[in-house]
Amino acid sequence: MAALLMPPLRPRKDRVFRGTISHLTNLNDDELRRRYRFGKDSIAYLCNLLQDRLRRPTNKATALTVEQQVCIALRFYASGSFLQVIGDTLGYDKGTVSRVVNDVTDALIDIKDDFVSWPTDVDSINRIKCGFYRQSNFPNVLGCIDCTHVRIQAPSDDEPSYVNRKGYHSINVQAVCDFEGRFTNIFANWPGSTHDSHIFNTSTLSNHLQTNHRGLIDGVILGDSGYACRPYLLTPYANPTERHQQRFNGCHASTRSVIERTFGILKRRFHVLILRYIYIKYRFDIAIHT
Repeated sequence: MAALLMPPLRPRKDRVFRGTISHLTNLNDDELRRRYRFGKDSIAYLCNLLQDRLRRPTNKATALTVEQQVCIALRFYASGSFLQVIGDTLGYDKGTVSRVVNDVTDALIDIKDDFVSWPTDVDSINRIKCGFYRQSNFPNVLGCIDCTHVRIQAPSDDEPSYVNRKGYHSINVQAVCDFEGRFTNIFANWPGSTHDSHIFNTSTLSNHLQTNHRGLIDGVILGDSGYACRPYLLTPYANPTERHQQRFNGCHASTRSVIERTFGILKRRFHVLILRYIYIKYRFDIAIHT
C-alpha cells in the first residue's frame, strides 16, 4: 500500500563524457578572437601561466584540461551571458561552468600582483616618464588616474549608496594606467555614489604617495578636476585665462586621455559583468610593494 502512495522515481539521466576537443586547433585566430577576445598565442600563454593552479589532481580521462577551463572562463568574460547559455554553447553542464569560472578567476586574482603593480624601481619610473613625454610632451608623468562606473543590479544591502549621479546602480572603480594603457593600480571597493576624490583618499596608492613621494624624481599622476591638486597629483586649471594655463590644460587633457581609452578598450573587450563579478567576490585594493 505504501509503495502505491509513493511518487514514481524519475529516471536517472545518463552521464555523457566528452572528448578533449582542442579549441586552439579547430578554430583560426579570427574565430578565437570573436569568441574569446584572445588569439591562439594569448590563450596558450594563459594556459601555461595557470596550468599549475588549474590542473586537476586526477588521472581520469574525462577531467577538464587547463585549455578547456580557460576557454570556458574566457567565453563567460567575453559574452557576459548566463552560465546555462555558456554551458549549452560549449557542451558543458551549468554547474561545471560555474565551478570553472570560479577556479579560473581565483587563479587570475592570485597572480594579479605580477601584472598590475606600481612602479617603484628607477628603471620602471624612467621608462614610463619617457613614454608619456614622447607621446604628449608632458614631463615627469608616472600615470593617469580616473574612475569608471560598472553597472550592477540593485543590491539588497545599502541599496541607495549604489545609485550614482547618472541614476543607475553601479560600483565606482579607480584605476591608474601608464602610457601604454597598462594598469598599474586598481581600487575596487566603493559603491557608485562615492566621489572619485574620496576613493583616492582612502586607497593604498594615496597613502603610499603621501608617505614616500619625493617630488619630480618619482613623477606625478594626472587626474581630472574631480580630484584635489596635490604635489603628486596634478589637475587642470579650473578657469584658465592666461595663455600658459590654456596650453597646460590642453597638454594635460591629451596626456590623461589614455586612461579613458583604456577603460573603453576594457569594456569593449570584456563584458562589464566580469568587473561586477570580481567586485562582488573580491573588492580588492592593489597593494604597493616597495
